[in-house]
Amino acid sequence: MENSEKFFSEIRNGNAAKVAQMLQNQPTLINAKDGRGSTPLILATYYNQKEVAETLLSHGAGIDEKDGSGNTALMGVCFKGYVEIAKLLIDAGANVNVTNVMGATCLIYAVTFNHLEIAELLLANNADISVKDARGSTALDHAKTQDFKPLITLLEANS
Repeated sequence: MENSEKFFSEIRNGNAAKVAQMLQNQPTLINAKDGRGSTPLILATYYNQKEVAETLLSHGAGIDEKDGSGNTALMGVCFKGYVEIAKLLIDAGANVNVTNVMGATCLIYAVTFNHLEIAELLLANNADISVKDARGSTALDHAKTQDFKPLITLLEANS
């Protein structure tokens, strides 16, 4: 347990070399989860640690693994607005249409938090705009509720 805490600390701090060294010594750390159910990859991407995320992916991190709320690494970066990491994850094969326990998708998160560039990236990679969350709302519904005009235009053009 102590080793996994140190591992997660190195991930949060962006120490890719130390993360790689720890994985070499204890490969099972790639499957560790923190107290919230976050995997190493989810944690790295949440903290915008691109180099660490690349290291974890090269060591076989599960790209679509979910945290305790059913969110993947890609969902987290769509919520946070980290475009470069979103590109990295999509290029590595992340599922852009995965849903969490509330039915939210990557696109719904990008729209809800007004991240136009990420929404464009997701749509360019076949994000499904018809998915409804647990409240019955699509990404377009979220854009309209918050009056995010550029996102409304984008989503209507892709309907």
